[in-house]
Amino acid sequence: MTAVEFNHQLTSLEDALERFAMSLTMNREDARDLVQETYLKALTYREKFMNNTNFKAWVYTIMKNSFINKYRRSVRENTTFDNTKDLYYLNNSGQVNDSSPEAILSAGEIQSQINNLEDDLRIPFQMYQDGYKYKEIAEEMNLKIGTVKSRIFFGRKKLMDAIEN
Repeated sequence: MTAVEFNHQLTSLEDALERFAMSLTMNREDARDLVQETYLKALTYREKFMNNTNFKAWVYTIMKNSFINKYRRSVRENTTFDNTKDLYYLNNSGQVNDSSPEAILSAGEIQSQINNLEDDLRIPFQMYQDGYKYKEIAEEMNLKIGTVKSRIFFGRKKLMDAIEN
């Protein structure tokens, strides 16, 4: 593939790359940065692209790997090292205590609203909250996966309406 063909194919993917980047980052500016970084890496490593392979998949892989590497880098940068003798800073997390009276009351209200749902909405909703996957809930309740998803959706909707009132 010539340089002109390579550049043409790369620029023709711009809209698709922006949508994919947006789905990864959920932020327009970060998505634009990711697209630019992908362009740079694709152009830099153009000679590593093998002809007769899927160009779009190659570019998407570059973008996905760039996103993952950036995420891992940011996690490392936000890691705190505590060099105090008794690990004072790590042991004092400074997190908000969720066992305040307001939090306990609020959690109780939410649980009572969940208990007030009809069984066909409450059971899939609670199973989902307990960590079951849609497929597992569908198999356990002998339902189609779409039915499970809609029941969980409508259960959430009813809960939000009940809590707002």
